[in-house]
Amino acid sequence: MADNVLAAIRGGATIVHLDVMDGHFVPNLTIGPPIVKWLRPVTEATFDVHLMIENADQFIPDFAAAGANWISVHQEACVHLNRTLELIREHGCKPGVVINPATPVETLTEVLDLVNLVLVMSVNPGFGGQKFIRGSLRKIAHLAKLREERGLNFRIEVDGGVAKDTVADVVRAGAELLVAGSAVFDGHDITANARNLLKAAQAAAPESKLAGVVRA
Repeated sequence: MADNVLAAIRGGATIVHLDVMDGHFVPNLTIGPPIVKWLRPVTEATFDVHLMIENADQFIPDFAAAGANWISVHQEACVHLNRTLELIREHGCKPGVVINPATPVETLTEVLDLVNLVLVMSVNPGFGGQKFIRGSLRKIAHLAKLREERGLNFRIEVDGGVAKDTVADVVRAGAELLVAGSAVFDGHDITANARNLLKAAQAAAPESKLAGVVRA
């Protein structure tokens, strides 16, 4: 994992996106705080921890202590979303909120002023390699418009199916943080894959402040 992450960073990735799944909220089981803690000394890159779990409040302190910089939680999984976002901030991390493909942007109206980022899932969470859901482009554009209208400064992140054939549309819709897994790690040259994807994104919106996010 460390070698792969460093290879992607050499290709231009600046943020490491760590998917945490519990086998309940999503049909898969992945890493926990010990892996985040183990990976932390490998790089100074921002750790973007995406909690696809139930009972997120219970685990936020451990992920913060393990070295997370940003922690994002799902609107659909949090009973008291406002309180959970404040808890993330209290533990020294920047809070983010995530919405699944079937969740409308309007569900976030009351928390947009609390978050550092909004992550739009462009596949149903749980597994990599899925096909990009094009309806997510409307949600990205809607969030960009709301941000401008309300004078807010959250960043817009997109995760799922981000590849060379979709990245230009994603960027033009308004996304600034691009999470890529299969598009970077499939194949023999991770560094080149990351570099080429970032170049495609920058070509689509040369004035944007894009950040390459690699999924670990």
